[in-house]
Amino acid sequence: MSKIPEALHEPINTAFPQNVCLVGTIREDGFPHVSPRGSIQVVDGDTLGLWDRGGRASSDALEDGAKLMVYFRNPALSAVARGGNGLLPVGGIARFYGTAELCSEGAAYEQVWNNMVQPERDADPDKKGFAVLIRVERSEDLRGGLLPEDLALPES
Repeated sequence: MSKIPEALHEPINTAFPQNVCLVGTIREDGFPHVSPRGSIQVVDGDTLGLWDRGGRASSDALEDGAKLMVYFRNPALSAVARGGNGLLPVGGIARFYGTAELCSEGAAYEQVWNNMVQPERDADPDKKGFAVLIRVERSEDLRGGLLPEDLALPES
């Protein structure tokens, strides 16, 4: 069973620049840290990927096994009554909770690099960053309801 509904793959992969995802980490001092990430992408039905260029506050909390949350919002996917298409029932919002796996080389490293949007690659021209795979354990809507694998547009 896929944790990232197929219907959200394309909206997540094309979120940049209009609907950039936010990634939440926990800093060493115990406080949460939220950062926009233009490189978020669906790697497979259970994995999100991002590219980290390093040297930023959010980078400090990235390590193998770190718990992360990805916050996705696209108002066009909100309830029909709110002017959206109804794919996500509340605010066009989905949250993905998972565990980080850092990749400094190999197939996953190359896949994340090759699949991210050009402006993100341009921000790291020497490819000094690293890929972060987020093994999604739970996907929820804004109210905390689990997203169904067969998420689809409501019938009209």
